Amino acid sequence: MQVVVPFAPGEPKTRLAEALAADERRAFAQTMLQDVLDAVRATGREPTVLSTQPVDVDAPVTVDPRPLTPAVNEVLGDGATAVVMADLALATPDALERLFSADGDVVLAPGRGGGTNALFARHPEFRVDYHGTSYLDHREAARAVGASVTEVDSFRLATDVDESADLAEVLLHADGRARDWLADAGFGLSVTDGRVEARRGEE
Repeated sequence: MQVVVPFAPGEPKTRLAEALAADERRAFAQTMLQDVLDAVRATGREPTVLSTQPVDVDAPVTVDPRPLTPAVNEVLGDGATAVVMADLALATPDALERLFSADGDVVLAPGRGGGTNALFARHPEFRVDYHGTSYLDHREAARAVGASVTEVDSFRLATDVDESADLAEVLLHADGRARDWLADAGFGLSVTDGRVEARRGEE
């Protein structure tokens, strides 16, 4: 099987702009990518980064400047393929192994809000569409080609880091480079009105 990790290093994580400057977002995105690569390797698989432009990481890189959907579809159908998003800072080898070892022609790990944070496709005709509620679209796409579908219910795979509120989840639950990066950048946890938030300058 192949494991592909899509990555767009140009202007990543724009929804984190209220918390991080542009250069910080680029550095943080690459740090999360490295955590995902480490977690994949810990399962005994060697990941390939599918990047929109050249990027300096310790993994093979395939450059495809196209949007996510056509770029991923280019690599599907050539044997069993897993696609794991680069912003899953909470991902662990155990969570990924559940995805890789689950039965089914198409295995989906849904994200919060209807996205698809990771998948494993064994069916040669299955193709992705990451627009809108991609989780529902991928279930339908699998059915359309006669593929069985399995869902992996995983908090760690469902939690992608897109917005400032997600930084607290990294500080609470991650133990890799992304958490260290946030701590070094001055972020800590703050409790306000019973809610935990990540704030700069907080202990």
